Amino acid sequence: MSTADIARTVVGIIGNIISGCMFLSPVPTFVQIWKKGSVEQYSAVPYLATLINCMVWTLYGLPMVHPHSLLVVTINGAGCVIEIIYITLFLIYSDRRKRLKVLFWLLLELIFISALTFVSLTLFHTTKKRSAIVGTICMLFNVTMYASPLAVMKLVITTKSVEYMPFYLSLASFGNGVSWTTYAFIPFDPFIAIPNGIGTMFSVAQLILYATYYNSTKQQIAARKGEVNLSKVVVGNSVQEPTNNKNNIRSASNGL
Repeated sequence: MSTADIARTVVGIIGNIISGCMFLSPVPTFVQIWKKGSVEQYSAVPYLATLINCMVWTLYGLPMVHPHSLLVVTINGAGCVIEIIYITLFLIYSDRRKRLKVLFWLLLELIFISALTFVSLTLFHTTKKRSAIVGTICMLFNVTMYASPLAVMKLVITTKSVEYMPFYLSLASFGNGVSWTTYAFIPFDPFIAIPNGIGTMFSVAQLILYATYYNSTKQQIAARKGEVNLSKVVVGNSVQEPTNNKNNIRSASNGL
């Protein structure tokens, strides 16, 4: 095994570990769903999107499509299993309307991946052509997945708060993008390099936003806590403001 092969394997293993952490990040959410016995307002879209993404990448990494990509298969195959578990739990704790909707989209995904597998393996007879077809579809799905936080980034800029943009998820996305982009350069694989390179840039943008609005977020949270504490200072039919060194206590009746 050459030095390049060893380096690629090491980077791929690191990418597997980081991606695995990302796939497992929704576990606390499903623990809450299990305890409450309901999915409430949670959406199944992220899990369905991740499942189809993992399925197409698993197909891409198969030896008859893109040889020497075992580490692509291992992590995305594991991702398929994890996402199916999430979706199964979602189905168990959903009402009938949501359950039917999720089953419909799951069926469409299974039909799509079956059709893609059949077409790529029967109509194209070289791994180069199969890699090009499946790899292009993988790129589209991967860029879409990485672009999904754009709505959250817009919210951050509008509200000047990173409260709803989890730092560790952004950091994990950055690590994931860097590791798989590096992997794709040993040797060069454009179908892995391009979407993960774009994903890395999106993750860097998220981390910059986090650093920019971290202090303003703390101030907003502190201000909200102060308002809550103030609202609890109630005596009879009046609300009392807490004392400070400059002002006397004032009392205002509910009718004023």
